[in-house]
Amino acid sequence: MDSSPTARAIVARFWELMRSNDFASVGEVLSPDFVCIWPQSRELIRGSRAFGQVNTEYPAHGPWTFTVQSVVADESHVATDTLVSDGTVTARALSRFTVRDGLITELREYWPEDYDAPSARAHLVEPWPGDQGR
Repeated sequence: MDSSPTARAIVARFWELMRSNDFASVGEVLSPDFVCIWPQSRELIRGSRAFGQVNTEYPAHGPWTFTVQSVVADESHVATDTLVSDGTVTARALSRFTVRDGLITELREYWPEDYDAPSARAHLVEPWPGDQGR
């Protein structure tokens, strides 16, 4: 029986390390050829060192918190919906991880912005209070 960690467990460890706010430590679960892709800003971050530094240098009002709202996983892919906050700003990260040989090789992340619902569909919808912390 294979006792290596599952892709889901590796991504859970990723979020645990992110919660430490020691972003260099996240390299523990990133492969040597790791890339992070932010499609909305058309940025590619190559390597664990650059990934850690981007997160360290990102302006914040306080320590970052990461609250995973949901996880969907198979043998090599994991998707998470996570609320990210520095105590002042709260955002949502929709993340898709690729895991190979026990390490994360790719993280593709979307950071959607909240917006007000169009009034034209008010007769078809009802207000949703949102996720915890939002």
